[in-house]
Amino acid sequence: MYTADRKREISLEIQHQIPIILRPSIHSRRANLVVKFQDLYGFTVEGNVDDVNVLNEVREKVREQGRVWWSLEASKGANWYLQPQVFSIAEGIALKSSLKLSTLANAITLKRLIRKGIPPVLRPKVWFSLSGAAKKKSTVPESYYNDLTKAVEGKITPATKQIDHDLPRTFPGHPWLDTPEGHAALRRVLVGYSFRDSDVGYCQGLNYVAALLLLVMKTEEDAFWMLAVLLENVLVNDCYTTNLSGCHVEQRVFKDLLQKKCPRLSAHLEGLEFDVSLVATEWFLCLFSKSLPSETTLRVWDVLFYEGAKVLFHVALAIFKMKENELLLTHHVGDVIYILQQTTHHLFDPDELLTVAFDKIGSMTTNTLSKQRKKQEPAVLAELDQRLRRLNSIKVDDK
Repeated sequence: MYTADRKREISLEIQHQIPIILRPSIHSRRANLVVKFQDLYGFTVEGNVDDVNVLNEVREKVREQGRVWWSLEASKGANWYLQPQVFSIAEGIALKSSLKLSTLANAITLKRLIRKGIPPVLRPKVWFSLSGAAKKKSTVPESYYNDLTKAVEGKITPATKQIDHDLPRTFPGHPWLDTPEGHAALRRVLVGYSFRDSDVGYCQGLNYVAALLLLVMKTEEDAFWMLAVLLENVLVNDCYTTNLSGCHVEQRVFKDLLQKKCPRLSAHLEGLEFDVSLVATEWFLCLFSKSLPSETTLRVWDVLFYEGAKVLFHVALAIFKMKENELLLTHHVGDVIYILQQTTHHLFDPDELLTVAFDKIGSMTTNTLSKQRKKQEPAVLAELDQRLRRLNSIKVDDK
C-alpha cells in the first residue's frame, strides 16, 4: 500500500502529465492543422501551416529569381538565353576553338539559372526553345498539328479507348483540366501523338505529363510539340512502348545507382525485399507529376528539358537520400512506401530537393548512363521475352 505522502507524489506526477496530454504545444497544433490552398497552377494542395509558410517562402524566391532573369535581359540583351550558341556544356561537349568566352560564360550562367528555376512567365518560351521543340516544329508545315487533329478526328483505336478512359482520372478536381474543355484539349494532344508515333501510341502516365504541359505551355500545339520532343529526344527510347522495355531498363539502372550512391540504404531495402520499382516506376513514367507538388515538379522539368534524362536519376536518388536515416529504421515494405509518399507529397521547397540532387548525389554523365543502360538491356529483353512466352503458353492451354 502507498503512504499518504507517496499518494500525494503520484497525484502531483499525474497532474504534471495532464497538460502534456490535453494541451498540445502551439507547434504541434499548427502541425496538425490541415490547410487547403491552391497553388500557382490551380491544384488544390493540402498541408499544415508550416507547409504554407514554406510555399510562401518559395514564391518569394521565385519573384527574386524573376528579377535576376530580367536584370540579365537588361545587361545581355533580350532573349540572350535563346541564342543557338548558348548550349549546355554539362555533358562535356567538345568546345570548338572558335567559341567565344562570352558564349561559354552565358552557357554556364544559363545552367545555373535554370537549376535555380525559370520564372513561370518565361517558362513556356524557354522550354520551347531549349528543349528542341521549336526546332522540331520548324521541320514540318505550319499547319501540321491542325491537319493531324482533323485527320484523326472520330477514329477509334485501342489507344483512343484508353485515353477516353483516363481523361476523367487525370488530376480530378482541377478547375480547368477536369472540365469538358480541358478534357477535349488533353484528348486532342494525346490522340494526335498516338497517331504520330504508333510504336508508342498511348501509355498510361502520359496523360499526367501532357496535362501539366498544357497548363504551362498555354496552347495545345506547343504542348503537343513539347510532348513530342520529350518522347523523341529528351527521354530514352522505348520508355512508353507496349512492353515498357525502356522503363524496365531505367529501373534496373536506378537500382544499381542507389546501390553505389547509398550502399547502406540499398542493402537495408534489399533485406526487406523492397523493390525500388514499386515507387520509382511511377516517378519515371509520370516524370514526378503525380508525386511531387506541381511547382516542385516544374522545377525538376526546368532542368530536365535542358540537361536531359539524367535529371530523373538525380531527383529519384535525392528523395531516397533525404530520408535515408528514417528509411534505415523501417522494418516493413509498407513503412518504406509510406515514408516516400509522405515525403514527395510535401516537398514544397524545390531548392531543398535540387540541392541534394545536384550537390550531394555526385555527378552522372549521359555517356555513363548510356553504358549502364546497354549493360542492362539484354537481361530486360530476355525477361520480357520469357514473360511473353509464358503468356502465350497460357493462352494455348486455355484453348
